[in-house]
Amino acid sequence: MKKLVTISVLGLAMAAASSAQARDYDHVRIGVDIPYEPMEYRTADGELTGFDIDLGNALCERIGVTCEWVEQEWDGIIPGLMSRNYDAIMSSMTINDERRQQVLFSDPYITMPSAWFAGSDLGIEEANEETLSGLTIGVQRGTLQDNYVTDLFSSVASVSRYSTADDMVLDLEAERLDIVFLDFPIGQTTLLDSERGDYVVVGEQITEPAEYFGDGFGIAFRQRDEALAERFNNALAELQDDGTYDEIYERYFGEDQE
Repeated sequence: MKKLVTISVLGLAMAAASSAQARDYDHVRIGVDIPYEPMEYRTADGELTGFDIDLGNALCERIGVTCEWVEQEWDGIIPGLMSRNYDAIMSSMTINDERRQQVLFSDPYITMPSAWFAGSDLGIEEANEETLSGLTIGVQRGTLQDNYVTDLFSSVASVSRYSTADDMVLDLEAERLDIVFLDFPIGQTTLLDSERGDYVVVGEQITEPAEYFGDGFGIAFRQRDEALAERFNNALAELQDDGTYDEIYERYFGEDQE
């Protein structure tokens, strides 16, 4: 009987410690894939910046915790969370049903369309099976854009997958790719607003179907960390209410989000 009581007390102590850990974070490590301008990238002098970074830092300040950003390539970013290399992911991650099976998401903090980008000399006005036939398409590995292009166009086109958006853009510039598919703000910053060459958006910006494009970007947590996710959700609502969110949004996108 004494042994059983001892085990029970030990189990209660472990459960209490686990619960306290979930409640009482004072230092939060956040996984991020860099570079992905304007969402997360380094300036010329090495400073980490971007919409996700500034918003994440503001959320941590509002919650009253210290933020530490941990760099991780995209294809290992969820496994890194599960392995406790960091406590959350804030890296332009789209909320969708497949990822919900692995992680707990915050409320959406921004919604971004995807788009096709190519050199103006490609000469197509819309991306479909006919116009993409025989072309080489670039996507970032493991993203929703990868899933979309693979499912819909890999039977008619060659799909090249990259660890980073920067590597993909470099191959487009070197003409090893004909066209790329990525989040619109990333393509706008790295191609349309750059001095790399004459690039255009092919067709309309894309936000559907939800099977691929999900419900906006969210912060990902381990599923047991409900208390931590709630703290971030509450802080996000406060930043949206008091205008701080709009100030950060305007810093990178030029106008209030509708």
